[in-house]
Amino acid sequence: MVGSRDVISLRDLADADIESIVRRGVDLAADPEAHDAPLRGRIVGVYFSKTSTRTRTSFTVGALRLGAQVITYGPGDLQLNTGETLEDTARVLGGMLDGLVVRTAGPQREMRTLAEHCPAVVNAMSAEEHPTQALADLTTMSARFGGLKGLRVLYVGEGNNTAVALAYALSRFPRVELEFRTPRGYGLTPDVLAEASALAARSGGGVRESHDMLSLPAQVDVVYTTRWQTTGTSKPDPRWREVFAPFQVDVSLMSRYPDACFMHDLPAHRGEEVTAEVLDGPSSIAFEQARNKLHSAMAVLEWCLAR
Repeated sequence: MVGSRDVISLRDLADADIESIVRRGVDLAADPEAHDAPLRGRIVGVYFSKTSTRTRTSFTVGALRLGAQVITYGPGDLQLNTGETLEDTARVLGGMLDGLVVRTAGPQREMRTLAEHCPAVVNAMSAEEHPTQALADLTTMSARFGGLKGLRVLYVGEGNNTAVALAYALSRFPRVELEFRTPRGYGLTPDVLAEASALAARSGGGVRESHDMLSLPAQVDVVYTTRWQTTGTSKPDPRWREVFAPFQVDVSLMSRYPDACFMHDLPAHRGEEVTAEVLDGPSSIAFEQARNKLHSAMAVLEWCLAR
């Protein structure tokens, strides 16, 4: 479709693009009806080969609220399962759909193959990166704090695809300080850390990573964690839970930062990466964060399709 745009990796987006999507997400969070159904007449495919509650629902509902019609595909619905190539599938879908929202546990290059033939491909999670999660997170932070400039974020847990997306997104904003505390062997890759650090330095901020819970920052605005067993993955070390145990977010950790918010991309495993007292406690905005996935999804779909 003429004028369509993709969201495959946040690395592909300019600073202004990320700022625009986040700002629009904040506007829609304040007033979900603040649009004129700009996707009326569009057909959006939603293909999820892996489980999803929040992301699949948010993009489906978001597309419908913006006036589009939606076709959903589950993991067993496409002829990919019978041996058709991804390229052939993409050529067929691209001839019928105006946009395609995709979740896989595969590499990002699969999204790029789809984008060669399909207009407006949105990465709703791949093995390397979860860009739409980060955009929803920044929408939540921006709405909560009145902006992102100078925000201080402590991320605790695995350096997974959500962590990668947060590193690429938050590093674009002025004077943001992003601290990762990840178990050794489960952190960000050196290239991701180097690129995010360079972006942050350009913005007057910083991105750092340590592999213990010692010498934590004196002050933070957000404590963020994710489930330890990322969707679609497994860990070869049978004793991995012992390695992760010191990185649990509990009342003791949150008491260091009485004014901080707690965020979690959900689903949560209470008693593992976070205790129930924190997830359900007064500092938690995790379910507000989940609701904002809808508003952010609408902003992404508008940005991709409504030109």
